[in-house]
Amino acid sequence: MVQVKIYGIKDYLNPIKQQLSDVIHSCVMEALHYPANKRAHRFFPLDKSDFYYPSGRTDRYTIIEFSMIEGRSVAAKKQLMRLLFERSLSVGITGQDLEITIFENPKHNWGFRGLPGDEHELDYKVEV
Repeated sequence: MVQVKIYGIKDYLNPIKQQLSDVIHSCVMEALHYPANKRAHRFFPLDKSDFYYPSGRTDRYTIIEFSMIEGRSVAAKKQLMRLLFERSLSVGITGQDLEITIFENPKHNWGFRGLPGDEHELDYKVEV
């Protein structure tokens, strides 16, 4: 399971939502061997007055948070980040303006399709 939250200034984020979602999903599929039909992205476009960010960043500053079932290797998570930094350039977000955070939880802390996560047989491998 991988759920993604994307935060940014609405004037920059709204016009690229679909393209950015495609970029993120392509990176997740490649780095984490995730199925194409399992996209769960939520966008949080903010007014500029509601989004404070570090100096040295532009108004294209974007935060991507991943919430996922634990089990991916450090190498897979670093590959996800590298791919995101590389491919986000296609939507005008530089590495300087992109921040990525990964939160991992045990399967038993997830609930979906009517069962706790550790009671499901997933149709993809988590340990990559």
